[in-house]
Amino acid sequence: MFSLKNKTALVTGAASGIGAAIAETFVQAGATVWIADHNETDGRAQAERIGGKFISLDVTSETGCAQAAQVVGAPDILANVAGVGHVGTLLGTSSVDLDKLYAVNVRGVFNCCKAFAPVMLERKSGSVINMASIAGIVAVRERLAYTATKFAVVGLTKALALDHSHTGVRFNCICPGRVETPFVLARLKEYPDPQAAYRDMASTQLNGRMATPEEVAAAALYLAADESAMVTGSALMIDGGWSAGK
Repeated sequence: MFSLKNKTALVTGAASGIGAAIAETFVQAGATVWIADHNETDGRAQAERIGGKFISLDVTSETGCAQAAQVVGAPDILANVAGVGHVGTLLGTSSVDLDKLYAVNVRGVFNCCKAFAPVMLERKSGSVINMASIAGIVAVRERLAYTATKFAVVGLTKALALDHSHTGVRFNCICPGRVETPFVLARLKEYPDPQAAYRDMASTQLNGRMATPEEVAAAALYLAADESAMVTGSALMIDGGWSAGK
């Protein structure tokens, strides 16, 4: 396993799902981890369970992110995982829907980078990992707003890497396909035949299954570790081959 000993990490959206798996993986690798989430109940419980620290954070608030940076200080690793989704084509997507997704998925990443990255840049070391999606590489049906915001995250990540390539701070993003998060599993239960729904959702991935949060977390661990020192500006796809033929 890659080691994060003597490193500090902040993971947003870490109360559940992919963020929780990344936070736990970082702790197991030896890092001191801040669980940052607006869900205080689940966030505190997750921090207690894995031996991390909790900080309440709404990533849509620029002021809130700046205040969190004052508390946490300069992390070695910033993982921007907080995100929301929406199902809908143009006809089923309102401006309110679009604004909500943009506020969390794009502005949230920007706010956290703006709050935490300057000290990392001054220190000339660090790893910033943004959670994008396969929907940031190829368009996904009935995910208009989500696709738009995740393309923005990929572009934002590449621009950050290009602008700051000489500083020693690395900026990368992860692009998962469909992942067995608690949110997805809960939605599957709403279908008349959950198993058929799972097969249908997983069919876009060539290996015929969804990823686990732990598999995505393993990719984050690599990008956080010193062994990935030559990796910046990348969009690492954990998509079971979804994008292979695109």
